Amino acid sequence: MAERDSTADRVGVRGGLRRLAVRGHLRRFPVRGGDVAFAIVGLPLAVLGGVYALAVLYAGGLLSLTVLGLPFVVAALRGARRLGDLHRWLVCRLLTEHITAPEPLPPVDGVIARGRAVLTDPVAWRTLLYLLLRLPLGVLGFATAVALPLAGGWLIGYPLWVRLLEPGDHPLGWFDPAAVLLGLALLAAVPAAIRALSSLNRGLARLLLSPARTQRRLRQLETARSTLLAENTDRLRRLERDLHDGTQAQLVAIAITLSLADDALADDGRSPDLARLRALVGRARGQTDDTIAELRRLTQGIHPVALESGLGEALPPLTAASPVPVAISLDLRERPEPAIERAVYFCVAELLTNIAKHSGASTAALDVTSAAGRVRLTVHDDGRGGAALGAGSGLSGLGERLAAVDGTLRITSPAGGPTTITAELPTRL
Repeated sequence: MAERDSTADRVGVRGGLRRLAVRGHLRRFPVRGGDVAFAIVGLPLAVLGGVYALAVLYAGGLLSLTVLGLPFVVAALRGARRLGDLHRWLVCRLLTEHITAPEPLPPVDGVIARGRAVLTDPVAWRTLLYLLLRLPLGVLGFATAVALPLAGGWLIGYPLWVRLLEPGDHPLGWFDPAAVLLGLALLAAVPAAIRALSSLNRGLARLLLSPARTQRRLRQLETARSTLLAENTDRLRRLERDLHDGTQAQLVAIAITLSLADDALADDGRSPDLARLRALVGRARGQTDDTIAELRRLTQGIHPVALESGLGEALPPLTAASPVPVAISLDLRERPEPAIERAVYFCVAELLTNIAKHSGASTAALDVTSAAGRVRLTVHDDGRGGAALGAGSGLSGLGERLAAVDGTLRITSPAGGPTTITAELPTRL
């Protein structure tokens, strides 16, 4: 289910082709230049950080029984944060791994309070651990990128070096071909070793230089709350505008029509004009029907009446109204909370709307299961593909709304299709 118009779809296809071309380029050159550069350039910073961490631990242990112990550790932890920023920047620039920077220390008043905040800062202690672990990885990476190729080249040329550098007769022995084979094996192992070390460095940076899990969770909840509040505010404003400009105007029109009918029935000694009365009553009836339909449309976005009986009763009519045929499969062993049911209902509604508007699909499938405390929603279509979270505001907004109820959204949509979108939510908040 593509999330953009036809122009954006063409852009998405071109982007997919570019990505495929880049992947093919990387296959021809199995080691990225950034990986090699990180292994070489990262050594001085790794040595600096490792020596710093060892010195902090050693000096902190020695000074722990003196008055200088705590001030030294506080200053050292603040310095560890600075070094962590340098390592995070290097990983981002050379290994192309985006590491979210942790939150700065909260502002507090008083020297003792600031020292306590630093001593209890998990970011600084995790960074200190990263500096310790980064030292052996940095040395190993430099050896892999520099020493290993040099050793392989020396072994390959060993039969030549020994005859050029040492006088005398050197008959060909078993070690000559063995050295060449060993050198070739070492050179062949360099790309895989560099890739493995780069993956290890990325994982270590993600684990220790990014915000802690509780901090990431708190940030996600704050972002989701802000998004939810903004969407609710916009929805209330739209509802107020629709009521003022639409429903209120229709009710005023009904009142005017009834007033005209009342004037036609005024007791002025003449018989009423029945044809005019019928026309006015018919107009009032039509205006009343339009107003009821408008009110039904407005209230549908607040809480669907169909959800009163649960998702099992609400989702089939929703799929039946889709212009694209949808095969539906429901396994609802547990009934979620009302907030989760609303999230699932509107998620299905938006995804089916996207299929009808953007995907060009001929068939779709909806599968919803609710068991073991989790709700899993899967929507599949045979359209053109190209859907992505960053491709349009619809899916991005949907992902943010799901995050507000502790849900996740996964998209598999290669260029040319098919598209599978999966949402998972808890049954209880």
